[in-house]
Amino acid sequence: MTGFFAIYRREMLSLWVSPLAWVLTFVFLLLQGASFAWMVSHFGNMTDLSIDRGPVQAYFGQSIFLIVTLLLICPALTMRLFAEERRSGTIEALLTAPVTPAGVVVGKYAATLTTYVLMWAPTLLYIVILRNTGHVDWLVVAASYVGVLGTGASYLSVGLLMSAMTRSQLLAFLLTSLVVFGLFIIGVGEYIFEPGPFREICAHVSVLTQMEEFSKGVVDARRLVYFATMIVLPLFITSRVVESWRWG
Repeated sequence: MTGFFAIYRREMLSLWVSPLAWVLTFVFLLLQGASFAWMVSHFGNMTDLSIDRGPVQAYFGQSIFLIVTLLLICPALTMRLFAEERRSGTIEALLTAPVTPAGVVVGKYAATLTTYVLMWAPTLLYIVILRNTGHVDWLVVAASYVGVLGTGASYLSVGLLMSAMTRSQLLAFLLTSLVVFGLFIIGVGEYIFEPGPFREICAHVSVLTQMEEFSKGVVDARRLVYFATMIVLPLFITSRVVESWRWG
């Protein structure tokens, strides 16, 4: 992956020097702050909580704000990665540089994933606040963040592929949103279909079920395999697309 670090530094600088990352971080923390405030208000007067229904479970596994955040933030982070370079013509200079397609793809992806992780980092303060007011199971917290990281990493990989498919940032945003929302709708089928293969498939894809499991401290190897597939496959296809530009 020749050129990975150069591409990574370039993309990190592009993200954080422009207003994009700062605006998205502000919107992200605003939504997460609203979710946390609702959680504190809901559980503030409750004295009898079961082991699998507490503030941490509510924040990570039962909040609609998490789903809305992923539907907005991940497409917005990835929409410009290739689409803007193709529109402005800078992709030609990048492809003639001593970098491999895999280095370009993974470098761009790693920069957006790092930004995604940095956006989530301040939410650790919420857990610190909860720790000061009661007991916090750190294994459950760790599992919840594994779910957040895996889900976001999957959607960012899909967004990178969609950005490589078009020259328009807006179209890339819409395509990524449609794919992510489509996966969400497929997951809803878990509550529609009768028990059987279709319901099992829907439950496996469902982000709601995934986050509910992780928020209870359950780390299923099948979920990790799903995340790995959703990350690696789009990245592989994107690298082939980028390589086709060099020879086409």
